Amino acid sequence: MACLRFALGAVLCAALLAACSGSGESESLAADPDAVALPALETASPGPTAATELPTPKPTDAAEVGANELGEIPVLMYHRLLPDGGGEYDRTPDEFRAELQQLYDEGYRPVRTIDLVRGELDVAAGMTPVVLTFDDSTREQFAYAEDASIQPDTAVGILLAFAEAHPDFPAVGSFYVNTEPFGGGPDSAALLADIHELGFELGNHTAGHVNMGQSDADTVRRELAAGVEVITDAVPDAEVRTMALPLGVWSEPRDLVYSGSWEGTEYVNEGILLVGSDPAPSPFHAEFDPHAIPRIRTAPIPTGEPDYGSGFWLDILARNPDRRYRSDGNPSWVSFPSALSDQLDEAFADRANPY
Repeated sequence: MACLRFALGAVLCAALLAACSGSGESESLAADPDAVALPALETASPGPTAATELPTPKPTDAAEVGANELGEIPVLMYHRLLPDGGGEYDRTPDEFRAELQQLYDEGYRPVRTIDLVRGELDVAAGMTPVVLTFDDSTREQFAYAEDASIQPDTAVGILLAFAEAHPDFPAVGSFYVNTEPFGGGPDSAALLADIHELGFELGNHTAGHVNMGQSDADTVRRELAAGVEVITDAVPDAEVRTMALPLGVWSEPRDLVYSGSWEGTEYVNEGILLVGSDPAPSPFHAEFDPHAIPRIRTAPIPTGEPDYGSGFWLDILARNPDRRYRSDGNPSWVSFPSALSDQLDEAFADRANPY
């Protein structure tokens, strides 16, 4: 297996126990709310579904921990980590470390995009899930040093080190890759295999980072199918079920992105990430749409007008704790204050635990 080419050492082992693209360009959510929706090309998951069996007892301490599993969840969007901070969508390695520490101190615990989409949010009681997403599969996100160790200032290197120092904050994230991921060249396949073995999610960002709003239907299908092949050629057992819209731009019609095929390669996107500026609804909330998940651009609190980046929203959620998703510690049930009962998606009525 390609991943065995590298001596990951103790950091890899710790990550396996803890945990189960090069563009700094400005992205914007350019979606047409009046776009015509045609029938889906294939059946795609509508999101989380109600459990058929609930083998674990209903939580009895939901009120004590302030559980609100109908609250909001931040989905953070990262690009490059550069020594000088790069552009508007980039951070320095130290800024990334500081944001991880803030998330930890404020009671957030990482999950993957697919976990959010499927409502499989297994975090400790009282904690809030956070989704860490990384676009464009740049070298600054994952690379090896000459001695075959993971570069410590890459996103993966920082996540692994942070998880080693904070065992209850696993190295978990979702990476949205383009062709020639993580620097390209002959090592791309091995890097994809290694990051998959470390437990990170690999998602579709199209092979060529195309503007789908300026592409015909065949180009959209070809790019999404090729995006799957970039991953599965290197990692045959990878489940590619979520994608991030390049530039935040939709195809026309939108459901070309949901599912389809090109020359025998199928793609099915259960979850689709936007480039919005708000926290995401809970997957159990009636307003959750797995095909339109907003993300928050990572950014510190500005000195002037609010920029609606991560610093802004983490501050809002800290000052308004009732807005946050808080876990009851039992992923089989959905606990929330009874006053919020009308916000529950009816699909989860048999899992509801109002108090």
